[in-house]
Amino acid sequence: MSAFTGTGRLARLVLRRDRVRLAIWVLGTPLLGYALAGSVKEFYPDEASRAGYASTSASSLVARAFNGPIAGTDLGAVVVAETYVTLALLAALLSTFAVVRHTRQNEETGRAELLGASVVGRYALLTAALLVVVAANVAATALLAAALAGAGLPLAGSVAAAAAVGGVGVAFTGVTAVAAQLSVTSRGANALAAAAVGIAFLLRAAGDVLGEQTEGGLRVVSAWPSWLSPLGWGNQVRAFGGGERWWVLALPVALLVAGVAAAYALAERRDIGAGLVAPRRGPATAAPGLLSPAGLAWRLQRGTLLGWAVGVAVLGFSMGIANDEFNAMIEENPAAAEAISAMGGGARLIDAYLAAMLGLFALTIGAYVVQALLRTRGDETDGPLEAVLATAVGRTRWLTTQVVAATLGALALVLLGGLTTGLGYGLVAGDPLGRAVELGGAALVRLPALLVVAGVVTALFGLLPRWSVALSWAALIAFLLLGQLGAVLDLPQAALNLSPYTHVPSAPAVDPAALPLVVLTGVGAALLVAGTAGFRRRDVPS
Repeated sequence: MSAFTGTGRLARLVLRRDRVRLAIWVLGTPLLGYALAGSVKEFYPDEASRAGYASTSASSLVARAFNGPIAGTDLGAVVVAETYVTLALLAALLSTFAVVRHTRQNEETGRAELLGASVVGRYALLTAALLVVVAANVAATALLAAALAGAGLPLAGSVAAAAAVGGVGVAFTGVTAVAAQLSVTSRGANALAAAAVGIAFLLRAAGDVLGEQTEGGLRVVSAWPSWLSPLGWGNQVRAFGGGERWWVLALPVALLVAGVAAAYALAERRDIGAGLVAPRRGPATAAPGLLSPAGLAWRLQRGTLLGWAVGVAVLGFSMGIANDEFNAMIEENPAAAEAISAMGGGARLIDAYLAAMLGLFALTIGAYVVQALLRTRGDETDGPLEAVLATAVGRTRWLTTQVVAATLGALALVLLGGLTTGLGYGLVAGDPLGRAVELGGAALVRLPALLVVAGVVTALFGLLPRWSVALSWAALIAFLLLGQLGAVLDLPQAALNLSPYTHVPSAPAVDPAALPLVVLTGVGAALLVAGTAGFRRRDVPS
């Protein structure tokens, strides 16, 4: 029997299990790219506006750190500068999650051992997962290239930009294959892969910040640290930069091959279910706080919450510091100023910008709410929930504790985002304490929308548990497209109203009204009650 026996059938099993997730990934990436390209095209319709953007982006260290280097004044170059990092990070994270789910998670749950008892080769399970994830990246790349070309961009540049994004996903597929061999848990493997993505982002940012401006300050050539990062390789393709460097696309393929070879070698050195990094021994006795559902929820969430807090604080402070640079760039472009005003909801440009940034924070933190609450489904399918409910803890108490923990975490993150943004803005404006307090209060206005997100996830978990994971993430993506990009894309108001973020007052650009906040809170509470009632009446596990 070959080490790859059964790979084809296992690949079909992966496709069967992830048919909804893969469809959202493969179709959602080009749709998001098309929408972002269309909005950028509206912001910068002529050469003069794009030259102003390129000059400001090339001279701004913050813009280079977060958006990457600008490759010129062509429309495609501006589209890549505005969209590449977002799409590449999505490709990296989706690839890592998918590989871990079909490798290490299968071993953690015992599914791999059952499959291994049949006629299955040692490498078949890993190979099947890698084949499907690489194929998903290739399919998303092809559709993204077609979407960018359909948005009016040159075909060669569209293919290069899409391949740069897909290359990031392929590269981290190989990295995650190794991470899945090291950690004994799926959570640990995801953490290792996420750390690799974070290091890649920092290396790319360092290379772009240390890069040199050329062509009169309208182009940036990245420094050597960018070549150490798979995220940086995508920028080195120079899509729409007046001569694409196709050979750079061989680097992520080489990393994939090296990662797969290393994963095969490591798989030979361990038993199924074990990891090469031994798990750390816990204390002999548990902390007293773990005797309650609240203490357990905090123990499980604190690491994730800390990681989110660091990211929110750094991004908030950077956005606050950069407000003058972005304000100057937007003021030179009437279309961009109009779009920011539409997103921020105010006439005063700086307040509209701050309101738009706080809105983006709230939407991003919605991902934390979804992630935290979907842990309930993981506890149910993996078995811990049955053990908890076998004690004196009731269903309502357990689920309520999870919801309260996620909501308090969202509250802390929203407040932290507002405070750090205000602190950065205040240091530039000369009033750090006053601005921090002002924007901290404005950020709290977004909490009712996050309560609706929590209600949607809870309702799906209670009423449609089998579909809760896919539908929860799909709902958040819909809220993104409707709540943040809907105004820019001129969608009908009836569609915009489906997003809870649409109804949040855009403080500090406008004075917050109480009625929308009360209605959102009521909708969130009703969804939470519906989800709790459904959970009480159905089987566990379901």
